[in-house]
Amino acid sequence: MKMSVKRTAVVATAAALLTAACSSGNTTTKTSDSAGTAPGKQTTVNVWASVDQPVMDGLQAASDELTAGTDIKIKWQSVSDINTVVMTKIGASDAPDIALIPQPGVVADMVKRGGAFPEDAALDMTALKASMVPGTLDAGTVDGKLYGMLVSMNVKGLVWYNKPAWDAAGYKAPKSIDELNTLTDKIKADGKVPWCMGIESDTATGWPATDWFETLIMKYGGVDQYNKWVKHTTPFSSPIVNQAGAEFEKLMFTDGNVLGGRTAIPSTNFGTAGTPMFDAAGPQCWLYNQGSFITGFFPDATKADLDKNVGVFGFPPAKAGGDNPVEGGGDMAVMMNEKATTAEALKVLSNVKIGDKAAGSSSFISPHKDFDVSLYANETTRSVAKVAYGATAFLFDGSDAMPGEVGAGSFWTEMTSWIAGQEDLPTALKNIDRKSTRLNSSHANI
Repeated sequence: MKMSVKRTAVVATAAALLTAACSSGNTTTKTSDSAGTAPGKQTTVNVWASVDQPVMDGLQAASDELTAGTDIKIKWQSVSDINTVVMTKIGASDAPDIALIPQPGVVADMVKRGGAFPEDAALDMTALKASMVPGTLDAGTVDGKLYGMLVSMNVKGLVWYNKPAWDAAGYKAPKSIDELNTLTDKIKADGKVPWCMGIESDTATGWPATDWFETLIMKYGGVDQYNKWVKHTTPFSSPIVNQAGAEFEKLMFTDGNVLGGRTAIPSTNFGTAGTPMFDAAGPQCWLYNQGSFITGFFPDATKADLDKNVGVFGFPPAKAGGDNPVEGGGDMAVMMNEKATTAEALKVLSNVKIGDKAAGSSSFISPHKDFDVSLYANETTRSVAKVAYGATAFLFDGSDAMPGEVGAGSFWTEMTSWIAGQEDLPTALKNIDRKSTRLNSSHANI
């Protein structure tokens, strides 16, 4: 499985705007390795990752401190298209010791091909489970064993707003989906447009709508129903998916709810859809549901002081005080050999302090709920992290875990056709099911 177009397009564009992208290239693009380690004194453990360079630099600095005086030295290396590259390196003499993989499906594929090794014995699993956000270890677990340990994460299902205007209007973050609907109606009754929305993303058009569905399905159905749907045990035409679609339709298709109306959604770029919130004349739309990366797309004047200009709350649970899972992604450390030094390096990566240096100078968010949030660069990042730390479960992006032809194919295109008014929701969902069923049948016959 290759890295999804969604992750690639979004992360690459956001990183470019933040001037924090990794350099291009087929494999290795840049190595972070601090000087001063005496040759021959430590065994080097190579870690490959596709994280932004400022994140990597911070991880390198922290790992240098954590391994000082030990028999290992961790050497971080930036690799583009890591999902594809590591598959060609399985069993090769030049394979990395550890690879940071951004998709659970790729971790599972590595296990099937004999390119990943269990990590349970190398780690204090009891302590790790107590430290990390619930669900983060499940993403890298295959057949009951941990093969991918989350090192860094990103968060989705976040609702952004213009903080000064919001405070002046006296609006409050909703505690349930019903309250979100009430807030939407209140903003509209005040003569304003509640929602910003856009799903245009060049060849990846449609993915923002899939994130909406993923968030709504996990809020309504919880972990179990969400995972069954991702695996297509529960079809797209099921009641839970239709319930998510009905809520999306209520919020996005009701007249006056979205800037430009329903017809503008397919042609409005996801990166600029939130810009009208910060119009000099006041917000032209008031709420935008997007991931933690979206701040990189906000206007320069807004980014100059995020804490002053931007507010954020987590998409609320179905019922106030009920289960409240959150969607996200991240990079999982996978051991590609069983060397003792590799296991020692993995322990370092599992340390809550591995993110201490990256937190204040990059987009890094720690998956450890006991991480020192004062180390994050601003209150905006702290607010995002607290959404994840307060969640009842952390679930990986569902479309990224589906077969590419569905998660990055028919799911995108059918959502786009439905939103554009070219077909109704039942037809769109049945079309996705047909694609999923054909793929499952073809895989069963291999």
